[in-house]
Amino acid sequence: MIDEKRFRKNLSLINRVSIESGAEIILAFKGFAMWGVFPILREYISGAAASSLDEARLCSDEIGSPAHTYSPVYKRSEFQSILKFSSHVTFNSLNQFGKYSTELQRYSKKVSTGLRINPEYSEVSHGLYNPCSPGSRLGVIADDLKDGLPEKIEGLHFHVLFESDSYALEKVLEIVEVKFGKFFPQLKWINMGGGHLMTRKDYDVVHLIKILKRFREKSGLHVILEPGSAFAWETGELVSTVEDIVENQSIKTAILDVSFIAHMPDCLEMPYKPKIAGATDPVPGKPTYRIGGNSCLSGDVMGEWSFERELKPGDRMIFRDMIHYTMVKTTTFNGVHHPSIGIWTMDGKFKLIREFGYEDYKNRLS
Repeated sequence: MIDEKRFRKNLSLINRVSIESGAEIILAFKGFAMWGVFPILREYISGAAASSLDEARLCSDEIGSPAHTYSPVYKRSEFQSILKFSSHVTFNSLNQFGKYSTELQRYSKKVSTGLRINPEYSEVSHGLYNPCSPGSRLGVIADDLKDGLPEKIEGLHFHVLFESDSYALEKVLEIVEVKFGKFFPQLKWINMGGGHLMTRKDYDVVHLIKILKRFREKSGLHVILEPGSAFAWETGELVSTVEDIVENQSIKTAILDVSFIAHMPDCLEMPYKPKIAGATDPVPGKPTYRIGGNSCLSGDVMGEWSFERELKPGDRMIFRDMIHYTMVKTTTFNGVHHPSIGIWTMDGKFKLIREFGYEDYKNRLS
């Protein structure tokens, strides 16, 4: 359930950064694609970043504008359609750019072409999310451009941050300028990717605006940011119910009607421990439980949390901050239904947006 008031607060801040810095800020669908609230979103921004044909089409259908599209590879069978739904297309390698050069000539007036670069520097510590790890498949390093940029490349794209602050971006920009700055005079734009968590409480928004303005004035380039998490950060919850309490070797597990592997896979792959309303990290003497999902996977479990009282079947359990990178990663493993989707509106009412059932599960499989 997303809270419209908190959502609008995030959107207002993002809009402020865009206006004061002169940078274009668009939504990355890979982090948040709840198109049922896009009528609200469109009041504040006018674009989105896509990583596939379906996301590019969603941008056209529900944002009402062509997408800024990047993918590690493009399929020949889809590329013409991607061009149709895109204003910008960024390539991950010089090989991919060369492969589609003929198609690009036909769309040269409609689509601006970019190249993803790898500055070989990132402060992301978790290997799963570090695009600059040794041997990374993502982006072109400076040594690959000793002979210069291809003539038709109009922009550069880098994405090396993950829930990062403006000071991490500042360090990255210094390296990008040193390694790729010589190409700026022949470019029109630079896309600084996502990972800019500007709606987090301790984020230095003033500093972000300052460095973006400084970069724009120095480089003369149109600057684009495409955060995902920042748009929906701390705007909503996943509401679940305790269905059973299982005890084994003095360990109590509360089994819910939702699943980590099916509904919150990002919690397992990070790994990251979500916050639960009314719960804390384990405290000696307090009722303490592991939390288990309702799939048959043994690893569909996290823990532990302490509560003020003993849990019992029927209790509600509310997971905080479950909007970004949650719905976009859900599966129907075990035939487990997706949680329903709703919004808590500005006038204090709940509006159901979508429920899921048997047909949603069945239609994915045959």
